[in-house]
Amino acid sequence: MPRLFWKFFATIWLTLATTLTVIIVIVNLFQIPPPGRDREYQERAIILKLTANVLTTDGEDAAAQFVRTSENTVPLGLTLSKAADASVCAGESTSETRSVLKDGICYRISVAPEASFLLNVLDNLALLVPWLSIFVASTVAAAALARYLIRPVVHLRDGLSALAHGRFDVRIGNKMAGRKDEVTALAHDFDSSAARLHELQDAQQRLFHDVSHELRSPLSRLQAAVGVLRQNPAKLDVMLDRMDREVERLDMLVGEILTLARLTAGSSLPLKTQSVDVIELLNEILGDAAFEAQAREVSITPSVGGMFAAEVEGELIYRALENVVRNAIKYTAPHSSISVSCETTADLLKIRVTDQGPAVGRDELERIFQPFSRGNDAVPEGGYGLGLAITRQAVEHHGGRVSASLPAGGGLAITLEIPRRPAAYAPASRRA
Repeated sequence: MPRLFWKFFATIWLTLATTLTVIIVIVNLFQIPPPGRDREYQERAIILKLTANVLTTDGEDAAAQFVRTSENTVPLGLTLSKAADASVCAGESTSETRSVLKDGICYRISVAPEASFLLNVLDNLALLVPWLSIFVASTVAAAALARYLIRPVVHLRDGLSALAHGRFDVRIGNKMAGRKDEVTALAHDFDSSAARLHELQDAQQRLFHDVSHELRSPLSRLQAAVGVLRQNPAKLDVMLDRMDREVERLDMLVGEILTLARLTAGSSLPLKTQSVDVIELLNEILGDAAFEAQAREVSITPSVGGMFAAEVEGELIYRALENVVRNAIKYTAPHSSISVSCETTADLLKIRVTDQGPAVGRDELERIFQPFSRGNDAVPEGGYGLGLAITRQAVEHHGGRVSASLPAGGGLAITLEIPRRPAAYAPASRRA
């Protein structure tokens, strides 16, 4: 980054220095005197002109008397002399001499020359002070402007370097020192991106932890069954049944993880849609669920009326609806009821599933859609906490929306909004 700073600095400084050089050249080319010496130039020019007029009008004696009087008043080194050669008067007059031809005699009137620029130190300093001031001011201005332009770029570089090293907690928006420009907007966009990456990293680490925990439990039970068999081979049949159940659980868990991974990673892949009556699909699920709910003496809406033909990927929507209904059966209170209702519009189907399960805190309404998450007061009834996560991903993959709410009578209500035709994929976290 110092190279970029010096590029900015050199460009700005050279521009100012070039402007200053042009001014100096113009001043010297047209012999413009410094402001403080205008009076001295005028005095010398006036005294030479007056002496020449006196000589021309009143003669040599009057001119000599005028010279003596002038030197006593304002000593400028004024002298009057005769030139040996009359042709000298043909020469041009300068700021220090004047030639006058009187009665065939060439007179030269002169004043003492100015001190040399190099020898007159005080005059040199007086002449250089304005230019040095401009030079110093231009250098300071160039450095300040270059630093002002480069500082946010340095912060952005440091932030990107931190992201490259896996530090997603770095923020640079508060380092813009009150700036309100495009660079500041870029810094805030960087902070938003870093926060999103931090959130994804936390979710990934949590997912790894939860997956390893959920896999370890059935594996531990398998190891225990193998240990029992080694100690007591007579329990072969019982242990084999136990091992079969654990293998089925592992297979179910891996299947749900793969489904969730496919939905998450394949958000940009096109859906394999077909025309499906979603309400008919829901009624099929409700028929199976009503049979399962009898084991807990739970009543559930057996079917809903109407039809809603939509272009969806049938398998995903089936999994989404089934997960919500089965989740309600698992967590609703025994001897309670589950209600399912549908509302249709021209382009949207809204399905609401309400159970009478344990209370869920308002701060947990979003967390229950995260993988391996359940309500704090919920008692696991099988499953791995992946059902609602898969539901949200599947519905959002179609451009729909899934949300949770707390009904006035208690329990939990899950609402699914499914569009008739897939819309642009927009995760809930991004829409929020």
